[in-house]
Amino acid sequence: MGEFAELEIRPDKRIATLRLNRPPMNAISAGVVRDLGKAAEQLSGNEDVAAVVIWGGPKIFAAGADIKEMPDRDPNEVPRSISEAFTGIAELTQITISAVNGYALGGGCELALCTDFRIAGEDAVFGQPEVLLGIIPGAGGTQRLPRIIGIAKAKELMYTGRRVPAAEALEIGLADEVCPAEEAYPRALELAETYAKGPASLRNIKRATDRGFDLPMHEALALETVESNASFRTQDAKIGIKSFIENGPGKAVFTGR
Repeated sequence: MGEFAELEIRPDKRIATLRLNRPPMNAISAGVVRDLGKAAEQLSGNEDVAAVVIWGGPKIFAAGADIKEMPDRDPNEVPRSISEAFTGIAELTQITISAVNGYALGGGCELALCTDFRIAGEDAVFGQPEVLLGIIPGAGGTQRLPRIIGIAKAKELMYTGRRVPAAEALEIGLADEVCPAEEAYPRALELAETYAKGPASLRNIKRATDRGFDLPMHEALALETVESNASFRTQDAKIGIKSFIENGPGKAVFTGR
């Protein structure tokens, strides 16, 4: 268990919660980055966990980097360490879901961008305000945000540093769902449990989609073939095909293997 990011694994549900715990604002300090990196290492390749929820608690997701640390830190190391930790989260083979309450600003927004889905409470506020400090989003914001909401809208948000309320986040695709604030985390857990019951091929789908997104089409299709072949070798493929033949579609009970 980390000091500032606590990982709770529920093997009975095959899900995990990674909770930021650095009150009052969950500012992303060197300690938070360290704990996020360790959590990503612990989850990487763990086939007993099929889905992960990232949450900052009922008040704040993460209100950006710890500005007070900046004057004392090596400017060459800060972006690199955060980027490496966040990339570890983004490259997890599990289905990942952010449950966003309150502010998800700067590094907090970039952390949410690392997950497959973002469930926002009605109190959620997103944004990349780094430009107001004379710097840029350095933990994946300039790359992941355009891929999710489109390049023109991403530029507008990063150029102005303005804050995006939950309703607008849903409209532009930054949030995938908006619900009452108190329901954001339970809803994310509900989705996680649903995906955790899915087949091992979900990992193949995620790898093929994420890794193939920026490849030339012929390379992306070759990658898809590799992942398709791998999915046929799973136990769940045998279970799913057998169940379809005997009982029809949608009745298979998968093991995640």
